[in-house]
Amino acid sequence: MTPLETAQYMLDQDYFSQWMGIKLIDVREQYCLIEMPVRKEMINGLKTLHGGVTFAMADSALAFSSNNTGDAAVALNCIINYTKAGREGDVFRAESKLVSDTRKLGVYDIIITNQNGETVAGFRGTVYKLGKKVTEL
Repeated sequence: MTPLETAQYMLDQDYFSQWMGIKLIDVREQYCLIEMPVRKEMINGLKTLHGGVTFAMADSALAFSSNNTGDAAVALNCIINYTKAGREGDVFRAESKLVSDTRKLGVYDIIITNQNGETVAGFRGTVYKLGKKVTEL
């Protein structure tokens, strides 16, 4: 399968990413760009996007980029920095890029921006390579 086909295969089984409204915009080997609308049910008590939703979007981008070669990988460590609050009606994009690759680990940087191109969060994720194919799980 191509990287796009592999990412689509994963998205078809990922009901949480589907609930978030995530769409695959661009998928290349160990890279992806996804998009998500900020909906009312994602808003917290301060009338901004719940941080867990932003984290989950970045985690989905990590999954689609780190698994799209067909080799399965799972998150080992993730850290996020929030720089701007999201609001209902925003459209977020998360771009995930590989920054370090070894036999068993991969490190990805994910930048989340809003519809105005403003950075709303920076995320770094480390994945562990399982030594299995995505389609075997």
